[in-house]
Amino acid sequence: MNRLVLIDGNAILHRAFHALPPLTAPDGSVVNAVYGFVSILIKIFNDLKPTHMAVAFDRPEPTFRKSLYKEYQGKRPEMDSDLVTQIPKVQDVVRAFGIPIYDKAGFEADDVLATITSQCQMPNAKCQIDEVVIVTGDKDILQLVDDEKGVKVFMPTKGLSEGKLYGETEVTERLGVTPQQIPDLKALMGDSSDNYPGVA
Repeated sequence: MNRLVLIDGNAILHRAFHALPPLTAPDGSVVNAVYGFVSILIKIFNDLKPTHMAVAFDRPEPTFRKSLYKEYQGKRPEMDSDLVTQIPKVQDVVRAFGIPIYDKAGFEADDVLATITSQCQMPNAKCQIDEVVIVTGDKDILQLVDDEKGVKVFMPTKGLSEGKLYGETEVTERLGVTPQQIPDLKALMGDSSDNYPGVA
């Protein structure tokens, strides 16, 4: 079976950074996120046994959502400088593993992951993929879960060592709605982390 594992680089980086103490390299630079990310990468490879892998990252430019709603993510604190300095190092490690990195100005890593997932399942896709597993800590991605199309989401649940694989049943158990209903749910509820209101 061809299994593509797609990793939300920023989501996993944040998780690694906050799960570990500020480890330092011999030159004094902080590398806890690098260490944690590589640990997760190796665990994913061993546990999920992908035939294909890719990592998507956010870019610093404003996204199209910001142009639609200027308050989008307006209350998020700036990324910690100790984490910012580790992003290029993590990307170097990912490339050293031979794993491709995808990003696009104006779009979030989520958008890139959704696009790759969709393209891999087209009848004329260059590589026929039987199953896509998206690795992220972001619940928004659960809307992509589709048992019929073979799309699942793997979310770390306890630090860096444990995780849960979500199919449609697991999504419904967690959120009370099907994956296809998540955009409606989010529109009705709003999302304080992304700073957009729900329906009054």
